[in-house]
Amino acid sequence: MKLSQLMQYMLYETDEERVSLTKEVDYLQSYIDLQKQRFGNKVPVTVTFDPTPGLFEIEPMLLIPFVENAFKHGVGMIEHPAIEIRLEVCDGILYFMVRNRYNEASSETRDKGSGIGLGNVRRRLNLLYGNQQILHVTRDNGWFTVFLELNLH
Repeated sequence: MKLSQLMQYMLYETDEERVSLTKEVDYLQSYIDLQKQRFGNKVPVTVTFDPTPGLFEIEPMLLIPFVENAFKHGVGMIEHPAIEIRLEVCDGILYFMVRNRYNEASSETRDKGSGIGLGNVRRRLNLLYGNQQILHVTRDNGWFTVFLELNLH
């Protein structure tokens, strides 16, 4: 069912210029639920979504790359993997944080496509929102953290 919901969203909702924030959050939750089934208890995942994202709209598939990266890079050869995802809207500003443990000593081999995801998202944010967004990416004490602040007005 979760996979079906993901596919339906990707096929029918992403053609729109904007979607409701509620639909985007539902998509994120379906993806996270699917990953939780995949990893079971091996990867603790903490999710906190504002229960009332309101009537705001957002470009489709804008937030998912951050969550996908957390599951891609935060579960491999890591002694104590963990992923935290938080989303809230306050006064028309979306605050979105995704963080995952990572192995600082890892010499993970990368394919040719690795490392371009965050750059592409950063460019997309700049094109769509200009100075109405702030994206911080940090690596600190074994945690990789992405924090997005987005003006939804």
